[in-house]
Amino acid sequence: MSDNIFAGSWAYRSFYNDPDLTITDLSALELGQGTIVFSDAASGVVAGTIGGPGWTLNLHGSATYGFPSQVWFQGTGIVGGEEWIYAYVGWMVPVWPNSTDTLQRAAFVGSVTRVIAHSNGSGGTSPAGVVGSFYACRAD
Repeated sequence: MSDNIFAGSWAYRSFYNDPDLTITDLSALELGQGTIVFSDAASGVVAGTIGGPGWTLNLHGSATYGFPSQVWFQGTGIVGGEEWIYAYVGWMVPVWPNSTDTLQRAAFVGSVTRVIAHSNGSGGTSPAGVVGSFYACRAD
């Protein structure tokens, strides 16, 4: 078994950080979703991919282990002929003592930022510097 607690497949969702509580349609807050797959890299290293229908980014970064464990990585790739770069930082959610393996799925939570602008697919631009929050739960 790997020492890399991040190795494996994770269901990923990110959201705009909008404080407007009158927004009841959560899809209006969705920044992105996809699957993260981290390879079984050496302890302290994260590498793999994040992607969904029509897009994939290669991931590379590092992990530190503690309470909580932290992961930092960058995703890069060419999507629709354009370069995409996103940066991520996240922390493993600790196991709750009053929960069980069937009630709590492994997850990490954090922040994501778009490093460079790219088109948004609707004739506009997704600007650099946008920051969102994300969560990823173990899918395997």
